[in-house]
Amino acid sequence: MNWLHIERSDTPLILAFPHGGTGLAGFDDSFRSRWWAIRDADWHIRALYEGLADATFIWTDISRSVIDCNRDPSGQSLYPGQTTTGLCPTETFDGEPLYRDGYEPDPADRMAWFTPYHAAIRAEIARLREKHGRVVLYDCHSIRSHVPRLFDGELPELNIGTDMGKTCDIALSDAVVAASAGRSHVLNGRFRGGWTTRHYGQPDRGVHAIQMEIAMRAYLDEPSGEPHEQNWPPEWNPDRTAGLRADLAQILAAAMAFAKDPA
Repeated sequence: MNWLHIERSDTPLILAFPHGGTGLAGFDDSFRSRWWAIRDADWHIRALYEGLADATFIWTDISRSVIDCNRDPSGQSLYPGQTTTGLCPTETFDGEPLYRDGYEPDPADRMAWFTPYHAAIRAEIARLREKHGRVVLYDCHSIRSHVPRLFDGELPELNIGTDMGKTCDIALSDAVVAASAGRSHVLNGRFRGGWTTRHYGQPDRGVHAIQMEIAMRAYLDEPSGEPHEQNWPPEWNPDRTAGLRADLAQILAAAMAFAKDPA
């Protein structure tokens, strides 16, 4: 499976990246636009975290437009009553139809990418729980700062999700919030954690899951207004990202310290 990647460490911290991929898995001709099919990726997300912590990294190269590995496989909405995207999205974040008529996806055909990704997460959690009393699963995300169809106004730079405290010990969320203090941030705001965080977070069993959704203006030069093919995605600029990377290093250090605490 050359689209699924695991870089292992023996520390009790796992970083997962479900939305950084742009591969269309051979479904290119099913989409109305390749650009629409990859536009809502978490751009440069793995590069943002690369080298910041000695942790296990798990990521997929498959676009979220093919299969969203952070959605409930049953198809149940994570945010009932709010606009969101599904397991196999049929629209972009802005509401454009993704698929040509007659080419809409069958979720059962797409589980060949969902299932191995989550099998990898389960296996790494089990491996590390044999070595540590606690494991932290930190789910890495980013999104445009303004997406009117999904939320009002401008997101805080750092959006921390624990499903209202259900997916991790309060000591972990407190530590991550404290380490985020230098930037605008919110705990359990518009994004409270996707299926990964909610499914694996079992603090009573030593597995603590937390999601970090980053507004892209924190590390990229977002264009004003709705993006178009000529200005999106923004280029990766190491100098532009240095400040956020330093802050994220502190956040991951706080998560690691919690995981290693024998209490």
